[in-house]
Amino acid sequence: MTKKDIEEKLKNVKYPGFEKSIIDFGFVKNIEINEKKVCNIVLEIASSVKEVEARLRLDISKALEGLEISSLKLDIIKPKEQKQKSNSTSGKNVAPQIKNFVMISSGKGGVGKSTLSTNLAIAMAMQGKKVGLLDADIYGPNIPRMFGINGQSPEVVGSKAKPISAYGVDVMSMGLLAEEGQAFIWRGAMVMKVIAQLFRDILWEELDVLFIDMPPGTGDAQLTLAQSVPVTLGINVTTPQNVSLDDSKRSLDMFKKLHIPIAGIVENMSGFVCPKCNEVSDIFGKDTSLSLAKEYDTKVLANIPLEAEITTSGDNGKPFVYFHPESKSAKKYLELSNNLWEEIQKINDNNEADNSSIQPTMNMPK
Repeated sequence: MTKKDIEEKLKNVKYPGFEKSIIDFGFVKNIEINEKKVCNIVLEIASSVKEVEARLRLDISKALEGLEISSLKLDIIKPKEQKQKSNSTSGKNVAPQIKNFVMISSGKGGVGKSTLSTNLAIAMAMQGKKVGLLDADIYGPNIPRMFGINGQSPEVVGSKAKPISAYGVDVMSMGLLAEEGQAFIWRGAMVMKVIAQLFRDILWEELDVLFIDMPPGTGDAQLTLAQSVPVTLGINVTTPQNVSLDDSKRSLDMFKKLHIPIAGIVENMSGFVCPKCNEVSDIFGKDTSLSLAKEYDTKVLANIPLEAEITTSGDNGKPFVYFHPESKSAKKYLELSNNLWEEIQKINDNNEADNSSIQPTMNMPK
């Protein structure tokens, strides 16, 4: 029996809720076998949920059945056992100069996630906060166009790239690092590597908040993010239609599985603002996200109506909240920004109280 034999067996152990194995995700940090055939495995997982740990212990034990192991010692490293501050699933923070990370996610594409990310980041900057926006939607990086910086190349300092500053926000996107229109045909391992590099190889300054515009769906990019930085809060973006709400359940379930606090749901296209009379018509339904929020014990953070200018402003690189601050939707973005900052402060206050009561502990084999 060799270390390679054990690794081959562990390739059959899927991380709960995902299709990749704990080997593929890089969660197995060490495997040792002594002369008495005692096997010691160190696992660092992206969740502190007890059910996830219990499932992994059971699946690993089953996977190793048949090997000549006299005793199995499985040491699972949890967030609270690590010294670095963590608000979510990971004890790591590859960008410690950033105080808060907000993941903006959706179950499906086409719900206005990038539009929300753009306007929310600018609204937070208009509050006087130091804000960054990472366009992690590597398959469809639309943020550069919405900020009017598409075609620009970031300054390179040494081996790292500097974000481009626009409308008070430090912006970085794969769309700024590759030729316009280039297709990224990448497998999961490459996606995970790129997401990690967008933190490590970018010269982010000290920021109050970094908003992260995620690819639609749930998968490698989301899990890599949760492993790389302590995500403060997650926001789910949806539209009132049932097909969007169905997919939103998967996004909210992902937050729970990754132990990311849910700030709430933002409903885009929540009514249509008539350009002539300025009245709002609920053409897609009304309050359809409330039942979803109740199901996941969260709330609807904002209902952003659909205005014609929102689309054209994004296409023209003139962010709506900046150029139309008196509009109904812009006021919604500004109100959302204020409420979100309050939520961030609450989360941090609670974490400080929790951390003050936790004493450092040794990682003992389980």
